[in-house]
Amino acid sequence: MESTFKKYKDKGFRVLAFPANNFGNQEPGTNQEIKKFCAKKNVTFDLFAKVSVKGEDQCPLYKFLTTYPDGEISGEVAWNFQKYLVDRSGEVVAKWGPRMSPADEKVATAIEKALEQKEG
Repeated sequence: MESTFKKYKDKGFRVLAFPANNFGNQEPGTNQEIKKFCAKKNVTFDLFAKVSVKGEDQCPLYKFLTTYPDGEISGEVAWNFQKYLVDRSGEVVAKWGPRMSPADEKVATAIEKALEQKEG
């Protein structure tokens, strides 16, 4: 995600990362530990506090995303690193699974299209 963020950040693109420990205990650390790990990996995009993306304690953002009216967007989070693309108007326009690379041409095309959109 870092290289994709750097490629498009000057055009207004942002990456918002929400660590979650809902899958195989892959993110057991505290917020400070996660932040420290990301700093070692030279992550410069926005990193938020750890949230729950599914279950009884699912955070409001993921309740919104998983119940989004568009069937291509809605549905449970499959695994860590699931990606959502939100346009300048706040509409969720795409969702990709954890194995989809941010460098994939399909992703790049969708990002570029969203960035061409005028705010409003």
